[in-house]
Amino acid sequence: MALTKIEWTEASWNPMTGCSKISAGCKNCYAERMALRLQAMGSDNYSNGFDLTMHKHVLLKPFEWKKPQMIFVNSMSDIFHENAPFEFIKSIFATMHMANWHTYQLLTKRSGRLKQLATKLSWANNIWMGVTVESAEYKHRIDNLRETPAKTKFLSLEPLLGPIGELNLDGIDWVIVGGESGPNSRPMEEAWVLDIKNQCLAQKTHFFFKQWGGKNKKKTGRKLEGTTWDQMPTPVSI
Repeated sequence: MALTKIEWTEASWNPMTGCSKISAGCKNCYAERMALRLQAMGSDNYSNGFDLTMHKHVLLKPFEWKKPQMIFVNSMSDIFHENAPFEFIKSIFATMHMANWHTYQLLTKRSGRLKQLATKLSWANNIWMGVTVESAEYKHRIDNLRETPAKTKFLSLEPLLGPIGELNLDGIDWVIVGGESGPNSRPMEEAWVLDIKNQCLAQKTHFFFKQWGGKNKKKTGRKLEGTTWDQMPTPVSI
């Protein structure tokens, strides 16, 4: 298990690593920067850099972690990447079913493939499914997510690159908002965040503000109008 500083989870598990860019939010991918750094450091799991790679030896890792954890699955990849073999995806789901004392958080930008495969996979209550929506252009991903059998559904509006506009949060349990961080980060406007927060409150959807981002995300912090927003769904028992 890799402990993580990501504010909305506790640990990460990466049976897949590597990805490819498909939309505007991918431009300054943090996972790509990290993967190339780990490759340069000689890490075995990153010998292929940021090329999509399956790690069968990692599939059973959650069984080694006896304390229940909130686990972000494939923080360094996208489980529904078009080149990820379906049988390998099924193997990841099998582990999540069997090591069921954990709660697993999955996140994808490839909502089309998620929609295509969702009914062919076995969903347990401890498997949360989310999609990234970085601007209004990608709101169709929410509709694809809504059609999946996942018990808990969430949105990651990060990096938020523009106003989202009207949100239909029917069937959506949780919304995470965050600005882009890193040396080439693109700015996020407070008005965009406040609009999303107000829509979440009006539609009774949990709201989580992760960060303002920027070149120094510690300095910009994560308070919105003086308040820290850490709302989350309650893990559902098996």
